[in-house]
Amino acid sequence: MSAVSEKQEFTFQAEIKQLLHLLAHSLYQSREIALRELVSNASDALDKMRYVGLTDEAFRETGTLEIVIEAKPDAHELVIRDNGIGMSHDELVTNLGTIARSGSLEFLKNATSQGKTDLSLIGQFGVGFYSAFMLADRVRVRTRSYREDSGWEWESEGTGTFQITPAEGLERGTEVILHLKEDCKDFTEPWRIQTALRKYSSFVPHPIKFADQVINEQKPIWVEPKSQVTDEQYQKFFQHLTHRTDETPLWHLHLAADSPIQFRAILYCPSTSIERLGLAREEHGLNLCAKRILVQNDCRELLPEYLRFLYGLVDSEDLPLNVSRETLQDNTVIRRIRNTLVKGVFDRLDLLAKDDPEKYLAFYQQFGPVLKEGIANDFSNRERIAKLLRFTSSRTEGADKPTSLEEYVSRALADQKHIYYFGGPDLTSIQKSPNLEIFRRRGIEVLYLTDPVDEFVMSSLGKFQDKALTSIDSADLDLPGEETEDKKEPEPPTGPFARVLELFREALGDRVQEVRESKRLTDSPCCLVNADGGLSTQMQRLLQRANRDFAVTKRTLEINPSAPLIRRLASLSANRDHDAFIRQCGLQLWANAQLLEGGVEEPETLVSRVQSFMEEAAEKRSPIVLS
Repeated sequence: MSAVSEKQEFTFQAEIKQLLHLLAHSLYQSREIALRELVSNASDALDKMRYVGLTDEAFRETGTLEIVIEAKPDAHELVIRDNGIGMSHDELVTNLGTIARSGSLEFLKNATSQGKTDLSLIGQFGVGFYSAFMLADRVRVRTRSYREDSGWEWESEGTGTFQITPAEGLERGTEVILHLKEDCKDFTEPWRIQTALRKYSSFVPHPIKFADQVINEQKPIWVEPKSQVTDEQYQKFFQHLTHRTDETPLWHLHLAADSPIQFRAILYCPSTSIERLGLAREEHGLNLCAKRILVQNDCRELLPEYLRFLYGLVDSEDLPLNVSRETLQDNTVIRRIRNTLVKGVFDRLDLLAKDDPEKYLAFYQQFGPVLKEGIANDFSNRERIAKLLRFTSSRTEGADKPTSLEEYVSRALADQKHIYYFGGPDLTSIQKSPNLEIFRRRGIEVLYLTDPVDEFVMSSLGKFQDKALTSIDSADLDLPGEETEDKKEPEPPTGPFARVLELFREALGDRVQEVRESKRLTDSPCCLVNADGGLSTQMQRLLQRANRDFAVTKRTLEINPSAPLIRRLASLSANRDHDAFIRQCGLQLWANAQLLEGGVEEPETLVSRVQSFMEEAAEKRSPIVLS
């Protein structure tokens, strides 16, 4: 024991006035961090005491190791107390008198030099203690080392000097007393203390008591083997992270990685998407911890944006933190953790889709639109995301029985080179499209795109398993099963039908790119198709909604010579007195084709033309005699 028996005054070993100002006012972003740092130091002291108890039989009886927080509103004081290893006189001088000298780091070095590396300490920068001056204008530290019978009191106002005096009657451990600044007196209010403790220190491995209540009752289940964590524990932890007390997650993922980066993580997928409800965009990320202490809340660098709906926590001992433990110094570590997390999520979704399709469909209905964003944003994982996509198909004809691209390919015809799709405003409009007729006749499956984002997905994806993704309203379809003669250059129409096409061209003018004979229609009189290699109709509409100046490409009107209406018009074309009527029919057929797709360019003209047809038909009918 030291022979010192009276008050001593020391000068900090640095230009401490400026340095303490930096530490207290610039290093940390939030005043709550001070409480986190002091609790972390207390936790380290308890870890050291537990280590001593395990390695030194003379100190085997350590008692219950705990941290106690006490608020004294009348005295404007906040106390953080632990019954850990404590400090001697010389340790007080060394550890609290030298900025950036960490007792934890020194202790860890000594343990490592003895071949004992199974010790994890948080404070390895030696500056966390000085964050106390963010809250306090005077700090007192009362402590007694486990090796001594009496203790010491350290005191400073953070202005360049500190004093150490003997203190009798102390229990083993350390007590930090903050004399709070005028604008920090709210740190004696229970709600303020509990909020900070639960935010940053919920998973400290020792009990934190405040007002006779244990604040950190939620255990860090991610450090346990998966086989030892119950469903009830997973559910409770989900509620702790999300505050969704009335919700059960759809699934969870528990990961533990040792190489190349050591970390543990638990991710949750909630059962409902607030984006789907139209409430707001999901903006949360994962909580990032270093040795169970929160480093960053909602860390969005750990997962890509298209997985932003996941909640969870990642804890690593390998984080290269800066001195304030708030930001990372090396993003390489985060990238490696991120890659492991993303792979784990895809593996989990693949397994869910295979083993429980109904549950996967429930997930996809909620979060599919967000997941699809990855097709455009994450090239390295595009193929994995594509396998998770689901679409309504002409084979199933039901939104409740979607199909995957892999399933589509497995059913494709032997010589099929494309995956065919067609987009529209709703399923009913798509199913009524005349463009589907040749596909139904030849038994070729078509994917129905009712979600507007699906058009962007198909455009970004381009192909899947070497099969090009192709909209069925493309002008030149390369269909499987075509006869050789079908692929020859078609002969130009002749006779009355050619006359009808000519009159249609005159009527439509520059409204269309071309009017031509159709090889795809079997029943309908006409349909609209896009230029070869151009964007699909639905895609162009979406782009036009986003940008009114977007120029929609002119389309081709295909006419079915076998349709009864077209055959009748062909017979009328022999008499030039019918030319005007045939031209009007051409305009109306063009408008009808647009209406089937969910829109029309000239609604006023359409109404006027239909009314004219009705008036003409009425004049040719016999009067109706009412009795």
